[in-house]
Amino acid sequence: MEVATSTAKISSRDSELALKLGALFLRCMGPQSGEVLRVLDESGLTFVQMKVLVELQNPADGLDTVTALADELGISAASASRAADGMVRKKLVTRVEDPDDRRVRRLTLTARGRELADRIISARLAGLEEFTDSLASDERQKLEAALEALLQRPEIAEIYRTYERKTRR
Repeated sequence: MEVATSTAKISSRDSELALKLGALFLRCMGPQSGEVLRVLDESGLTFVQMKVLVELQNPADGLDTVTALADELGISAASASRAADGMVRKKLVTRVEDPDDRRVRRLTLTARGRELADRIISARLAGLEEFTDSLASDERQKLEAALEALLQRPEIAEIYRTYERKTRR
């Protein structure tokens, strides 16, 4: 019932803006999103495993335990643990005992896991790069100005910093 109440508060203007933003996202991912799906399909990973794999790409983020990953991804610890188990079996991830606390097991990408995470991230970026390359100069300037304004929001700035670390290793 609460969802219906909060949805009713959304104005038609906000709804239209959301549709436009959705159309932009779909255009940006375009045919390149098929590449992400192809890489995912070839790897045999589930969607949750792919999310865990990409999160493990940057160990400096401190997201190297099942509990931390579950919290970050908004999934149950059991789901994160199943994802990690599957990736260990596929030799994409190893579990390493924490030297300071033997009860804690840290997850680390193997070379094969890093390569697969890089392929997934590259496939994601390809569609965005293709889109930005197609922009006219004035469109690019307007988009950059809008993005710079949005990057002033702390939550977006944090996502940007994290994404930047994962793509510019």
